[in-house]
Amino acid sequence: MGMAFSRVFERLFGKKEMRILMVGLDAAGKTTILYKLKLGEVVTTIPTIGFNVETVEYKNISFTVWDVGGQDKIRPLWRHYYQNTQGLIFVVDSNDRDRVDAARDELHRMLNEDELRDSVLLVFANKQDLPNAMSAAEMTDKLGLHGLRHRQWFIQACCATTGDGLYEGLDWLSATLQKQKSRGGEEAEAMDDSKVTEIIAAV
Repeated sequence: MGMAFSRVFERLFGKKEMRILMVGLDAAGKTTILYKLKLGEVVTTIPTIGFNVETVEYKNISFTVWDVGGQDKIRPLWRHYYQNTQGLIFVVDSNDRDRVDAARDELHRMLNEDELRDSVLLVFANKQDLPNAMSAAEMTDKLGLHGLRHRQWFIQACCATTGDGLYEGLDWLSATLQKQKSRGGEEAEAMDDSKVTEIIAAV
């Protein structure tokens, strides 16, 4: 009873921690998004060669966000960050029509990895402030998102420099991860109960 109460208390009031991996092609705006969320302001960035990692507090959730460089020579290193990733943020430059196919290929290559099998996917269609930016609906088609099976995903149009759309994306991510976590907890509790039943039956 006490353990059950503490679990409920933690679920309602305790801070939850989530590990998020943020990737995308180079110059998509990943680092700008990270520091807009962290600091609330636009910072001058240079191409990320390794990674940036920051903790973003939002709605009682502590997101540990790994922003990994997107240059083509660095992309093979992405897989070193997959383990224990609960949420994947894929940032794409909505104005870069020439490389949207490359973005799609990289995204689907990642989603085929075993370690990301249970990760939820948030796509930030960034740079919506530019006049020729593709809409979220167009980006959905270009990235082949409707073809994803057994994967929770969401695409959010955004602008990293103004912050438009960023928190709407985090809202979806936090709600989806919390549902997933509570569902997993319920399944674990059900398994524990079944084990107790098995032990009693054996006795």
